[in-house]
Amino acid sequence: MCKLELTTGDLGFGAMIRIGTAGWQYRDWAGNVYPKPKPRGFDELSYLANFFSVIEINSSFYGPPRPSAARAWLTRVAHRPEFRFTAKLWRGFTHGRNATPSDEKLFKEGMGPLIEAGCLGAVLLQFPWSFKNEPENRAYVGRLRKCFAEYPLVLEVRHSSWTDADWLDALAEMNIGFCNIDQPLFHRSIAPSAQSTSTIGYVRLHGRNYKQWFSAKADVRERYDHLYAVDELEPWADRVRLVAEDTQETYVVMNNHNLGKAVVNAFELRALLERPVDPPPQLVDAYPELRNLASP
Repeated sequence: MCKLELTTGDLGFGAMIRIGTAGWQYRDWAGNVYPKPKPRGFDELSYLANFFSVIEINSSFYGPPRPSAARAWLTRVAHRPEFRFTAKLWRGFTHGRNATPSDEKLFKEGMGPLIEAGCLGAVLLQFPWSFKNEPENRAYVGRLRKCFAEYPLVLEVRHSSWTDADWLDALAEMNIGFCNIDQPLFHRSIAPSAQSTSTIGYVRLHGRNYKQWFSAKADVRERYDHLYAVDELEPWADRVRLVAEDTQETYVVMNNHNLGKAVVNAFELRALLERPVDPPPQLVDAYPELRNLASP
């Protein structure tokens, strides 16, 4: 299964670059990302793994996964030995910050099958914009490092105070990767970067929906509703290359998931970084600009 040796991507770097999406189970992906109606026995995760080599597990942010679910995920991607999962840490550790030792145990049990199979690329510690670079918060990140020392960890923060050079050095000492993000830029929002502080490189693109990003009335779909133009992706292709030069594995995750836009942009970013793969016909029908990516 996933324990087979990695093959280096043909991108001219020593690192493997994996591109994929945040999550795979969205109702609004039916008919554009996935065929509609779905053929008998159709599986969304297996299907998406045919095109991409990483998927970030979203559901682990809302609750620790069950080991049986993790084993089922592994079965569904067994045809792609180079495939990896990354996973968000449960929000009780990062947003509510009310997690208990029992919660830690449940999360680790859920991740267990992925670790044993060698398929867990990273665990993402995703914090909100309100989590700022302050002594108490720096100490809290250190405690999470100790709690989850067996995992390759990556820190995602959204406030610009975390780009302090001393803090980046501290992350490197703790062997925690830095997540480079694209987001709407407001006062003190962290800007695009190409930082690497561990052997794991990580990039997440959230979209640029300025109107809905901080709206209390916007739902998740509205907040992440943005289709990147190719000229918006080109600088990120350059940043991914820079990150890959200093890491062993780099994960690039598209989180602008509304109506399958993450999949569209993941294909386009692949085309900028490596040879393209033909997108599925229903996605090309929904987004005709993808016809330019078709391989000869």
